Amino acid sequence: MVEPATASLAWGLLIAAFAGGYFLGSIPFGLVLTRLAGYGDIRKIGSGNIGATNVLRTGNKPLAALTLILDSGKGGIATLLALYFGGVEAAVAAAAGSMLGHSFPVWLGFKGGKGVATAIGVLLAIAWPVGLAACGTWLLAAFAFRISSLSALIAIGLSPVVAWFLAGPAVAGLCTFIALLVFIRHKENIARLLKGTEPKIGAKKKEA
Repeated sequence: MVEPATASLAWGLLIAAFAGGYFLGSIPFGLVLTRLAGYGDIRKIGSGNIGATNVLRTGNKPLAALTLILDSGKGGIATLLALYFGGVEAAVAAAAGSMLGHSFPVWLGFKGGKGVATAIGVLLAIAWPVGLAACGTWLLAAFAFRISSLSALIAIGLSPVVAWFLAGPAVAGLCTFIALLVFIRHKENIARLLKGTEPKIGAKKKEA
């Protein structure tokens, strides 16, 4: 039987890991970097998204690459810290928090990014084989279909299955949560994919 004090400590650790993950995940690097670079509010450019794909629409590839690295890194750092101090359960909580923080940051009225870069950082941190598999799947899908959003959906969508075999049920459960969140955040992309109007990689996209 678990002592009440021990159970309270465990729950406290999980809550702290989730909160810390949310805080790190909610840092809008795309918005901060584009403002510092003199492009203004990234939410008024292209799709209005704060992620690396929309930052690329400024025409500044190094800035978009830096956004990608930082968005991925914040999820990875939150997960690694929780994994080191609290184990796998705390890491799962921090990872989930960072995904929600990126997608629904309180500082921006809960209107954030789509979470793919943060998801990759999380997966590489909590189970690097799963993260590498997701990256490899994205590359293969991108080569085959030349559509970034479709490649991301395939890579993240397959991650629960990959995680089940390579990392166990806890990580597979996290991947299922991440996949659901990413699919929800990509609902507009999915609608365009079904209509056949989603732009291919390298094509200029007309935003409504």
